[in-house]
Amino acid sequence: MKISDKILQELIQRAGRDSVKADEPMKLHTTMKVGGSAAYYTEPGNEECVRDIIAILKHNDVPYYILGNGSNVIFRDEGYEGAVICLSKNFTGYTVLEETSDHAFVSVKAGTQNRDFAMEMMSLGLSGFEFASGIPGSVGGATAMNAGAYDGEIRYITDRVRLLDKDNIFLTKTCSQMDFGYRHSAASSGDLVVMETVFLLKKDDPQAIMARIEDLDKRRKEKQPLEYPSCGSAFKRPEGYFAGKLISDAGLKGAREGGAMVSEKHAGFIINADNASAADVIRLIEMVRERVYETQGVLLECEVKII
Repeated sequence: MKISDKILQELIQRAGRDSVKADEPMKLHTTMKVGGSAAYYTEPGNEECVRDIIAILKHNDVPYYILGNGSNVIFRDEGYEGAVICLSKNFTGYTVLEETSDHAFVSVKAGTQNRDFAMEMMSLGLSGFEFASGIPGSVGGATAMNAGAYDGEIRYITDRVRLLDKDNIFLTKTCSQMDFGYRHSAASSGDLVVMETVFLLKKDDPQAIMARIEDLDKRRKEKQPLEYPSCGSAFKRPEGYFAGKLISDAGLKGAREGGAMVSEKHAGFIINADNASAADVIRLIEMVRERVYETQGVLLECEVKII
């Protein structure tokens, strides 16, 4: 993999030596635990640093990818000839902006883990984010894809989002301007980078909030293969169908490609069952799509980003 010492030093000078690595294995930073190395890997600590790193990369014609918790992405085994900007290590935290007797506006940085934020809000007696407490990702990623679970979606609690646009200018979009849809937002394409999301949350008893989180945890544990590395649901829900049922009806539970396997617990999950490679996972995704289309007449859309 070609790495420029000049670019590496520019990144180190801006972000700090401890926050920049070269030839970094991406399987260490993704929940599927597969994939090759990125030429450059950075962990900026604030939004100005994110902006400046992107400016350096653009000036040097280096492609880049914004990474949260790596829960919905696979890097190919050949690696990534660009830079990964990871927000989940240092770019975290929240601020209560405004509070009344029944609600609060809370701004949370994009790299904050969904679980961490849900538990912090529970301790403050603020409700609305419980549905995302078990989604293994960051708030920025959840906002960009309008993450949802158990009848909740990010768009239902979002007031506004602070973003960095393709010209490296900070701007704010209201919820209606974010063009939220099923697993989609204005930031889905990558032209806009989520910096912070402001949520409108309701006051509630912390014990009641915790009870809801524990109930969702129990339901996830019963239905999902949480004991294996995965990217969560591998496919988007086709209109009028459930991806997991289509895959199961196609007889694909337990189907394998190398170390990758369709979960026998939940067919919508592809898991790293035995030291899988990225190629194993990608081949299995394509095989599932082909088989479901052949047998069910429905073409599944992959929810996982392949870099």
